[in-house]
Amino acid sequence: MPDDNNRDRPTAYDVLILGSGAAGLTLALRLAAAGRRIALLSKGALSEGGTLYAQGGISAVLDAEDSIESHVADTLAAGAGLCDERTVEFTVSRGRAAIEWLIERGVPFTPAEDDTGYAYHLTREGGHSHRRIIHAADTTGRAVETTLEGLARRAAGVEIFEHHAAVDLITDSRLGRPRERCLGAYVYDIAAERVRTFAARNVVLATGGANLAYLYSSNPHSASGDGIAMAWRAGCRVANMEFMQFHPTCLFHPRARSFLISEAVRGEGGHLCLPDGSRFMTHYHPDGELAPRDVVARAIDAEMKRLGLDHVWLDISHRDADFIQRHFPAIHARCLELGLDMTREPLPVVPAAHYTCGGVVTDLGGRTDLPGLYAIGETAYTGLHGANRMASNSLLECLVFATAAAESIESAWETVPAPPSLPPWDESRVTDSDEEVVVAHNWQELRRFMWDYVGIVRTNKRLARARHRVKLLRSEIHEFYGNYRVTPDLIELRNLVEVADLIVRSASDRKESRGLHYTLDYPETLPEAVPTVLVPDCYG
Repeated sequence: MPDDNNRDRPTAYDVLILGSGAAGLTLALRLAAAGRRIALLSKGALSEGGTLYAQGGISAVLDAEDSIESHVADTLAAGAGLCDERTVEFTVSRGRAAIEWLIERGVPFTPAEDDTGYAYHLTREGGHSHRRIIHAADTTGRAVETTLEGLARRAAGVEIFEHHAAVDLITDSRLGRPRERCLGAYVYDIAAERVRTFAARNVVLATGGANLAYLYSSNPHSASGDGIAMAWRAGCRVANMEFMQFHPTCLFHPRARSFLISEAVRGEGGHLCLPDGSRFMTHYHPDGELAPRDVVARAIDAEMKRLGLDHVWLDISHRDADFIQRHFPAIHARCLELGLDMTREPLPVVPAAHYTCGGVVTDLGGRTDLPGLYAIGETAYTGLHGANRMASNSLLECLVFATAAAESIESAWETVPAPPSLPPWDESRVTDSDEEVVVAHNWQELRRFMWDYVGIVRTNKRLARARHRVKLLRSEIHEFYGNYRVTPDLIELRNLVEVADLIVRSASDRKESRGLHYTLDYPETLPEAVPTVLVPDCYG
């Protein structure tokens, strides 16, 4: 851990990792094993990120009856023609090794219920043609996160900085130098209430997605698109931001607005029902409740609008109570705390913003357009997810691309210069704000109009309204940022309005309905699938 009594000492590292979910922790452990000096930063507590809340599991070909070809085909089908097939094959073919690496490090996956096949229990989720989801009951993310966190805290060469929020990347051009490279980052130390300067030979964005741009989200407070916004401002291309995945089944309850009911509940026989108990998913897709997430989310949205409902119902009470409690202990316990018994009654559920399928454009080694800058996990766009992410491919992506980025960094190590001396953050021309209500108001306004105008179903008129609102908010937030000292809320708001603009621009550019992007003005799917790639004005 860093010495709090020496916070003013120069901070230069081999690799600066922004984000401490499965991607960031895996990368830190891989590089530490190679003897590198790592700074691992988290905006909150080290474990408090999207990974901690992942319930279902990790997809990988582990059973003898499954195959790489089948997993690839399922992923391509879910991606609605926009997946990069080379990326899908790259990821899927490395799945088993990623799982074995986790097992070797002590992740307590649920064992098989018999001795006739693979040693661990495998479940099935929407879009998968086989049981290939390895899990730790219904708290897989927590098992992965806490196991890797414990290892990172003990790893030689890893310095951990909790409650540190990245403000912006430091590049040569920012310092007025001709050669363009990422040199480090300015980071807000929340406890000390000041900005620190971190220099590094390589910087890695592992900051998660941008789902807090929406009013209703299944994600923790950290998912404000920080890495995507910083990379965009630094000159990196961003792709497919219109494809925001809405998880179909977030619990509808005033005391649990971001609690997911895992896809695995449907995988193990859960039915989606209307208030009269009738099922409706087979009217929308032959796979019923096991259809891809975009289909299920739109079907629920359509039924809610058709009948004027606040929610629909998810019912698995027809299964044996012992089975439910054994397979979904955390979900069952949390629901009981809220007065709901899923062994006896259906659960009220609604869709919620869940996963950002687009992000910072990278290659298969995690490299971005900016030398010295990498992006991995939900922050990155690799081409794996296409127009819709298949269930449980996200943690797989984190593990595979963290490993690939570690290999990329190591292979180029001798050619990467040591970071230069960097200037401190300059706040000589700003003052403390006495109008924090402006930040709070803009935060709520942004998330509300994104939900209303750029949600599950879109139109040209709604997108035009969103573009107008974004333009006004960006101007106001830019002025506020330029005149007042930064705070964690202002940092997040600045990033959220940036990613909201990217989402709206991407959605406006796509003149079709495909995967997660559905618009009433262009309901058909075009014959050719083309990614939406946005290029910053400064891109050369």
